[in-house]
Amino acid sequence: MHPYQWQWGINQWVEYLKDKETPVLPRTRAILEAIEAGGEAARDALSARDLTNIVYGDPYLALKLLRRAEERRSRQLGHDTTTPLAAVLQTGYDELRAIVADSPVMQEILPGCEICEFRSVLAAAIARSWARRRADVSPDELAMSALLVDTGELLLWHFAPEMTTKETKVRDWNERYSALTQRPSVMDFSLRQLSMVLAQAWALPNLIVMLIKGTDTPRANIPRLAADAAKLITNDPEPSALLAVLREVQPVVPGASLSELLEPLPLPEDILAKLRELLELLEAEPPV
Repeated sequence: MHPYQWQWGINQWVEYLKDKETPVLPRTRAILEAIEAGGEAARDALSARDLTNIVYGDPYLALKLLRRAEERRSRQLGHDTTTPLAAVLQTGYDELRAIVADSPVMQEILPGCEICEFRSVLAAAIARSWARRRADVSPDELAMSALLVDTGELLLWHFAPEMTTKETKVRDWNERYSALTQRPSVMDFSLRQLSMVLAQAWALPNLIVMLIKGTDTPRANIPRLAADAAKLITNDPEPSALLAVLREVQPVVPGASLSELLEPLPLPEDILAKLRELLELLEAEPPV
């Protein structure tokens, strides 16, 4: 990373990142190579849902596939591609395999990057679960958007790891110790703002951009809140903070109890026990 890049604003980073060759995760390459090693029988046994599950496990691949599908759609004047399944159907197995084979593979993954990647995958699973509780018209749209909420951070981990390491430490400190003096950020924009502006620069479907932004409609809150929950789970699963997220989710998932919204969160037993105690206290309170 060059010294002058520390002074860049969001527009400069978007111009720098938008045409970079996005990597894929090593496990994605390994999965595709194992399928190829299995020969025609292994390929024939694959369903579109099997390929979709591979995409859900790699936010970098999800982004690459969505961009490729959208490029094809714009030439053919088709419908927007807003789910991993639609992206898989647009490209097909052979093109997906070619995309993975032609992509650089992340060799040395920094711990912070690994956490961010895992967090994105977890956010997608949480968003899909909450969307199903909501009887949403397309849970996979919300899951895809949750997978991409932290795209800006994921790319910076790969192309500007020194700055990302410093910025995420500042962000995590300020979020964890909000009552104390806030540490100054090294950037004049948030990492999630970067995700949204990049999505616009890539001309991703307007619906996906809106869902990444996460505030315009009740439905759009789900990917953002799923990403918030995943961040708490991977960083510091503090019961009161998790409860605050669940209470924010409840109005956009009508009819779901806080206990039901808690179900998809993979938490340690001690944290779950404390959360259940807090929920019991809430439920015991007389209605206002």
